[in-house]
Amino acid sequence: MQVLLPEGWPRPKGYANGVAARGTQVFIAGMIGWDAQGVFHSDDFAQQTRLALQNIVDVLREAGGKPEHIVRMTWYVTDKREYLAAGREVGQAFREIIGSYNAAMTAVEVKALIEDRAKVEIEATAVIPD
Repeated sequence: MQVLLPEGWPRPKGYANGVAARGTQVFIAGMIGWDAQGVFHSDDFAQQTRLALQNIVDVLREAGGKPEHIVRMTWYVTDKREYLAAGREVGQAFREIIGSYNAAMTAVEVKALIEDRAKVEIEATAVIPD
């Protein structure tokens, strides 16, 4: 994977402006903060994020992939302020589950998610090297 950073641009914190990769593409649907049986255990934003990230890794593993193969993530959050307030805990969960590398990322505040208790939904794209 090659992180794309145009000359003279400041390095973004916690994500990349772009990523180039070759291999098997894996597209992971939006994962939310419930367990494998579809049960929510918390309404805490950081806890839901931790489970959503773990769900991404579990799906990716089914394709033979690892967290470092993730090249893009899109985060949908129902409350921007709650997302920002949980930044430290979310960052810790990200580092523990995904790692400390940079994927291209987008975060968007949305009015609601399909599951009423969900506070965050994360889509991911990975490229597993050939």
